[in-house]
Amino acid sequence: MQTTVCHEHTRYIIVIERWLKVPFQKEDGTLIERTKGTPQGGVVSPVLSNLFLHYVFDKWMDRNYSQNPFCRYADDAVAHCRTRTEALALKEKLDVRFRECGLELHPEKTKIVYCKDDDRQGNYPLNSFDFLGFTFRPRRSKNRWGKYFVNFTPAVSNKAGKMMRQKARRWKMHLRSDKSLEDLSRMFGPVIRGWIAYYGSFYKSALYPTLRHLNRTLVRWAMRKFKRLRGHRRRAEHWLGRIAQRQPWLFLHWEMGIKPTAG
Repeated sequence: MQTTVCHEHTRYIIVIERWLKVPFQKEDGTLIERTKGTPQGGVVSPVLSNLFLHYVFDKWMDRNYSQNPFCRYADDAVAHCRTRTEALALKEKLDVRFRECGLELHPEKTKIVYCKDDDRQGNYPLNSFDFLGFTFRPRRSKNRWGKYFVNFTPAVSNKAGKMMRQKARRWKMHLRSDKSLEDLSRMFGPVIRGWIAYYGSFYKSALYPTLRHLNRTLVRWAMRKFKRLRGHRRRAEHWLGRIAQRQPWLFLHWEMGIKPTAG
């Protein structure tokens, strides 16, 4: 039994080593030798990264900085400190720890951010950061009694919003005049629902510009599909708005109230 495990273990090491050292092939077929890191986009890279960082970062933080909550996803992490002095000390220790393990902190992306709100009104050069598609920064919020206050909260980032709009453009929905509105709902509705479920978890109104972009695309689809609407954007928007009022279940953002103008 022990021999079998040893042989299997050896085989896995050889496979991983080959994976790490395999040359990178460019679009023109040119091969580039690799000397460090894992292949970008390789299926093994996230697995190895998580295994390595689990011990390099997660377990190390638990042992040495249990008073500082943190969250890590792949190679992105956020650690919470109570003071600027504490944050600077942790950053310095992390830099040493990573270098000891053959890694390095990203010189531009590793930064100290001040979580400014009504209770923390100090000044610091940076008071926002992006993490997992959200931008965390001071925002004007309303409490249950209708009183406004400044809170340090997440909302969909500009980069994530741009990514969603780019993906929607790749659908070429406005060119699918052979499809009905119900067809478009079945084809793209689940993706839109997923976006809203994830990015709409916090400060949902930040997602509205992207959802309105989808409505404009649907208006273009209507103008192309129906002869009577060609060249009449306002008429097409009003037509689509009336359908959104009658059948809001076709798209989740319609159910949320983000509909074309009915006229």
